[in-house]
Amino acid sequence: MTSVSTTGNATMQIPASATPMIGILFLLASVFSLSALDASGKWVMAAGVPLFIFCWFRYLSHFFLMTCLVVPSRGWSIYKSQVPRLQLVRAGAMFGATLSFFTTLSYLHQAEATAIIFISPLLMLSVAPWLLKETPQRSRWIAAGFGLVGILIVVRPAAGLHPIGVAAGLLTACLFTTQHLATRLVARDDPFTTGLWSSGCGAMALTCVMPFVLPQFWPQLRELPPGEWLIMISTGITGGTGHFLQTVAYRKAPASVLAPFIYLQMLSAVLIGWLVWGHFPDGVTWVGICIICGSGIVNSVVEWRRTRT
Repeated sequence: MTSVSTTGNATMQIPASATPMIGILFLLASVFSLSALDASGKWVMAAGVPLFIFCWFRYLSHFFLMTCLVVPSRGWSIYKSQVPRLQLVRAGAMFGATLSFFTTLSYLHQAEATAIIFISPLLMLSVAPWLLKETPQRSRWIAAGFGLVGILIVVRPAAGLHPIGVAAGLLTACLFTTQHLATRLVARDDPFTTGLWSSGCGAMALTCVMPFVLPQFWPQLRELPPGEWLIMISTGITGGTGHFLQTVAYRKAPASVLAPFIYLQMLSAVLIGWLVWGHFPDGVTWVGICIICGSGIVNSVVEWRRTRT
């Protein structure tokens, strides 16, 4: 997940050192890791693993990995948040986005699913003037308009996309927008604190659900081959690693420099979808994808230039 779930880390307020190229490399590594997470989730659900059980393994292993990486160097105080209520809002939005995005992946190919949710950064920029009291910018509205055109091209009736998948993808984009906005509001917390809260809340919520879900599907899970179990467990590793690398990236380079490179996740999603499932978007879908990514990249450049001035 998400893929774009990962572009909203609470790192926008962190002072960046003068090593932008290193930051870009870390971001590219995180993009590929998160695309691998999406592909792994789609794979194990296609093998018969229920959504809630898969997400439970994903959150639990993610939380365990982050705890092992962060606590030894930062101590247990890293769990303490200055804005716990906002952290719960962000964790809830991320949890909902995880469920809805992997529902999208169960109905759509990875490229189309990723393209739909990439409208969320543009939605965030559009609503920021009202919710975050930022100055309205015409360029943001234009970029959001072009992004919407791109989405309409991707989900056109002739594309034959499943309506449930499209609806779940649009819901994911809205939830990601909520997550991004909450990320801005919890920026006073350490980004590792935000990551631990997000993964920990999701793991606890799903653990409470497991007594009602796990017994029903346990016979089915026992039949899974070892390779499927390894892939499912790996989702926590790829997800945790992706978020960790993204946090490091934003410590090495300003967010305005990194923003255009986030859209390379679209290319990694297409590449993995082609290598794993042999699916490659048709020409018209590529037009929509290019419009979505192009509007985001151009807007990122405009925002970067505005920040410099």
